[in-house]
Amino acid sequence: MEGRIVLFEWFNFIGLGPYKMDNTTGTGDSQDTELQIWPQEVCRFAYTLGNSQPVRCTWISDEPLFYSDYDDALDEDDFLLDDPVLRALEMDIADLRAKTTAYEKIAQEFAEVEEQKVSMFRDDAAFMTAPVSVSVSLEDQFEELKALASDSRLVSQYLSFAALQGVDVHLSNQVVDASYDRGAQTILVRADMNRADQILLLARELRRMYQHRHGAGLHPLTLHPDYAILVNRSQTADLIVSMIRVAWELHLAGHKDIWSRIENSPMADLGRAFAREAIADFRSIQNGVAARTTFESWFLSERCRKADRVLIQQMLADYQGYSFSDNMEASRVIATDIMRALGDVPFGQNYIETALSQIMVDPVFTDVRDRSNANFLWFIKFERSFTEAEKEVAERKSQERESAVVIAFPERFADRKSARGDGQESGEVVDLLSRAVVE
Repeated sequence: MEGRIVLFEWFNFIGLGPYKMDNTTGTGDSQDTELQIWPQEVCRFAYTLGNSQPVRCTWISDEPLFYSDYDDALDEDDFLLDDPVLRALEMDIADLRAKTTAYEKIAQEFAEVEEQKVSMFRDDAAFMTAPVSVSVSLEDQFEELKALASDSRLVSQYLSFAALQGVDVHLSNQVVDASYDRGAQTILVRADMNRADQILLLARELRRMYQHRHGAGLHPLTLHPDYAILVNRSQTADLIVSMIRVAWELHLAGHKDIWSRIENSPMADLGRAFAREAIADFRSIQNGVAARTTFESWFLSERCRKADRVLIQQMLADYQGYSFSDNMEASRVIATDIMRALGDVPFGQNYIETALSQIMVDPVFTDVRDRSNANFLWFIKFERSFTEAEKEVAERKSQERESAVVIAFPERFADRKSARGDGQESGEVVDLLSRAVVE
């Protein structure tokens, strides 16, 4: 009883009282004694004595003793809100919310109702089952396509560059969608596709041609696997950025159907990332901010897994090895130059160069996230290092053989007696050789 009174007085002393305390129950043993104490409504508490907690309260904690006042908690929240990091984060979130709200008003124009999708499906089915009829020549059809695509400043610059480089652009049904043939210096776009897809695919292949001619089209397999992953991702993302930029420029020129194709496609998230920056500040199209935002959004999505899987399958099927795989430093320098060339555009600022140092080391851009892809990549690097180690051991053994000393033995005569009698100096050696042969 004295212990309970002391405990009660101690609570009053530290400012947690007054409390109401129940009558004691039990057989007199202090371990079976239970105290029921209710604090005031403005405070909560919990404590333990040894390994037991004899107090019933509304807040149980793993701490031996703690006290929390509501006024102090509010002061702590106010203190956290004054943190400059949190304030900067709130400003970024508010800025992004404003950009998203501004674009949502425009995105309503490109929403497709369910009836329109069904109608498009019927049109496509009728087109696939209709007999082939050539009413307009491919040359005339390409001129119409070229005139429409040239309303984009970026496409017009690409077409002018292709003409200077001697690269021809044609419509053909010999390709699946569109293709750039480096050897033949020709870009082929499928002729029986809808106009929006033709323009977007033309922009993609023109950008691929521009990459090739500016030193950014080097195949990733020529680099070390770690840098090959980054270069392959960047080349693929750069093609998507070019398509979205062309679609936005045509949207500004009045061709709404091109941007509607982006808005209702799997690239809608990337298109919106570009559009938010372009709407907030039109200068972001020229200074590269909109393109860099789209580029980073591609890396933040799950598209990296597909790109990595395709490249790793090519690595597994490659029998020639990697030109720079043995020299990490050479691969790093070459990858840096390729990344810098990827951000180059016919007009405007380089959208990758300003963030190049971060891209080369940031795990968002370099790490392989998919476990199966990471395992295959580890296997490729291990096999390559094992092959190089075997080659080094073989070369070392061959060098040791070449440096060995060869002892020239005297000629062996047919007759052992004549050999012994010819010379005293070599007689012992010849006799040993003859004895070995006889045995």
